[in-house]
Amino acid sequence: MTIADDIKYVGVNDHDVDLFEGQFNVPLGMAYNSYLVIDEKTLVFDSVDARFGDRWLAGIRDGLGGRPVDYLVVQHMEPDHSASIALLAGEYPSAKIVASMQAFGMMKNFFGTDFADRRIVVKEGDTLSTGKHEFVFVAAPMVHWPEVVVTYDRTAKILFSADGFGKFGANDVVDPEGWDCEARRYYFGIVGKFGVNVQALLKKAAGLEIAKICPLHGPVHDTPEMIAHVVKQYDTWSSYRVESEGVVVAYTSCYGHTKEAVMKLVDMLRSKGAAAVKVHDLARDDQPEAVEDAFRYGRLILATTTYNMGIFPWMQHFIERLTCRSFQNRKIGFVENGSWAPQAAKVMKGLFENSKGLTFCETTATLRGALNDASLAQLEKLADEILA
Repeated sequence: MTIADDIKYVGVNDHDVDLFEGQFNVPLGMAYNSYLVIDEKTLVFDSVDARFGDRWLAGIRDGLGGRPVDYLVVQHMEPDHSASIALLAGEYPSAKIVASMQAFGMMKNFFGTDFADRRIVVKEGDTLSTGKHEFVFVAAPMVHWPEVVVTYDRTAKILFSADGFGKFGANDVVDPEGWDCEARRYYFGIVGKFGVNVQALLKKAAGLEIAKICPLHGPVHDTPEMIAHVVKQYDTWSSYRVESEGVVVAYTSCYGHTKEAVMKLVDMLRSKGAAAVKVHDLARDDQPEAVEDAFRYGRLILATTTYNMGIFPWMQHFIERLTCRSFQNRKIGFVENGSWAPQAAKVMKGLFENSKGLTFCETTATLRGALNDASLAQLEKLADEILA
């Protein structure tokens, strides 16, 4: 990636990772971005995952051409970005480590040292000059860890945005879906709970003239059109507004009866003109994809069985993934199945009791095993109500 004549990309691409953060499928791999500023003083933005530390250092050496590193800026202490800090500190013993006070506390926990003899503690509004470039630090707590800072280069008008505006996927492959899909799944999977904090950061960024955004994952955003687009998307996502019209149907089914009802309901929704209908089998499909869709679209139908006097485990897990990410401002309908004591709808609704801005359909479609005329009529009524 081209950043600027005196700012070089020294990140790495990971095609070995199976689950990012131990939970997210990343079929296109993952990028751990790092940036090298070659000015009167040299500066590195963030390190990389421990498995790639030697490759990363080799790229820095190559970029420096024999010069030392003067500063390592640590914007975020999550190990995919911080694990190689000690490696660089050992390679360049005169390098100053620049980070927030909370970040240095985390370094003590991770590395057994907080680099007290070589640290520079920065807070909101502090600046650092490397010669031509003047960097200003902007506090970004809980986007998505408490120690995070982002950095604005006043000279080149570049925002080094930490995990903000990033996406799943390595940078040496073309994502056939473009930026939005995997950026959305990344955002709601990892950052989604902290919408208020993202909004606060966006307000700070609105006062900056930004020519490029350099995140710690994914591509650099370097056109006015793309910068405007990613900022707009983050504003929508962090405000929990509906991005696209459509209905998400998420279900579990033990023996096929609930699935049959869901497929009938999907046909009804499509025949009634739903703008989009996205269907997820929560036991088999990728749940973060289902979470992404639930936040993207404005209407959600949940269908599951009564199970051990509660609900099927995969459905409970899915709802908890939504509520712990501040799911709100949506319309929800329920389909329940229970051979002798159906109560799944009551349990599912109860799991949303602390969520804001939700509207629940009055109609619940109830099955006692297989579909019949009565439950088919309820499905029809539910389809009309969710689309109203």
